[in-house]
Amino acid sequence: MSAEITVTKANFQKEVLESPLPVLLDFWAEWCNPCRMIAPSVEQLAEAYKGKAVVGKVNVDSEADLAAQFNIISIPTLMIFKGGQVAAQKVGAFPKHDIEALIKSSL
Repeated sequence: MSAEITVTKANFQKEVLESPLPVLLDFWAEWCNPCRMIAPSVEQLAEAYKGKAVVGKVNVDSEADLAAQFNIISIPTLMIFKGGQVAAQKVGAFPKHDIEALIKSSL
């Protein structure tokens, strides 16, 4: 079982805004090749940081309202939420160590 959570409009408040831990959100889509390229790294980091940070995935096709709320125009977009606020954001496919640095910056 993956350590990643699926974030939807229905659970966004609880899982992201009210999380006591920093949250890395991966805005992605099935058809997005760069999203599929970083998916294994995101999944590995979700496992590695379990208990220290939350890693969630937002499918922009099924959660268009959430994507619009955060002005997601390119994917993958990675956002760090801390204390219910956006603390950092990166757009594009990055190596695992860059994604990990994003998580570490919020700890």
